Amino acid sequence: MNTPGDDLRSGETSGLGHMMQAGVDTSHGPILYLEDITVSFDGFRALNKLTLTVETGELRCIIGPNGAGKTTMMDVITGKTRPDEGTVFFGQTIDLTRFTESEIAHAGIGRKFQKPTVFENHTVVENLELAMKTDKRVRRSLRARLSSEEIGRIGATLDLIKLSGEAGRLAGVLSHGQKQWLEIGMLLMQEPKLLLLDEPAAGMTDHETARTAELFKELAGSHTLVVVEHDMDFIASLASTVTVLHEGSVLAEGTLDVVKSDERVIEVYLGR
Repeated sequence: MNTPGDDLRSGETSGLGHMMQAGVDTSHGPILYLEDITVSFDGFRALNKLTLTVETGELRCIIGPNGAGKTTMMDVITGKTRPDEGTVFFGQTIDLTRFTESEIAHAGIGRKFQKPTVFENHTVVENLELAMKTDKRVRRSLRARLSSEEIGRIGATLDLIKLSGEAGRLAGVLSHGQKQWLEIGMLLMQEPKLLLLDEPAAGMTDHETARTAELFKELAGSHTLVVVEHDMDFIASLASTVTVLHEGSVLAEGTLDVVKSDERVIEVYLGR
């Protein structure tokens, strides 16, 4: 997860200043466009001329066998890994390959890893406050006075992630699913336009998985979500476009029913 400390001060670097001046146009068209992305590690091609388009407000699921390139793809989008070739555009104007992880997070891309990362010794509401996107030239402390707008944002996020009743509890005592929702709430406090979510349903109960699907469908439209997942029932409940990766490239794309009936997908991933 992009923690509060990952945000750079506004205009702190020339790269970020240029990014903010240029603006990120995500009002229409693709919010994310990868073209011919190639990444090699010691001769192994993790991504092989990967081309992928995600539309603004879309809920996209990414599936594929281990080693298909799913994690590397997210590493490239967030700036953790630099591609050997290709471009990654966020909105219409921003080539993400030119910027750092912190700059990309500041521009509006949030990433959630499989294992939840929360401040376990702080309460749920304190976690959301700590994650809030603020001007880091004035460091926020938990004793600082919140504006009515900030209080309203925290309250709305608590309602959205269904943790209003847990607001005063320490994050460390929450269930696994509740920690996952809290971390998603922390990302939302940073006002991302694009959320990358890595196996969010892993380890959840059936009830928690169903609630997570509801949450993602609520977020779609106002946010763009890219979900990497292995749980096919969870993916089916999202009713979204599914992209299948294999050997670093797109193997198939379409509805879940379409990709499940694709002979190539059956052969390399689903089995018979």
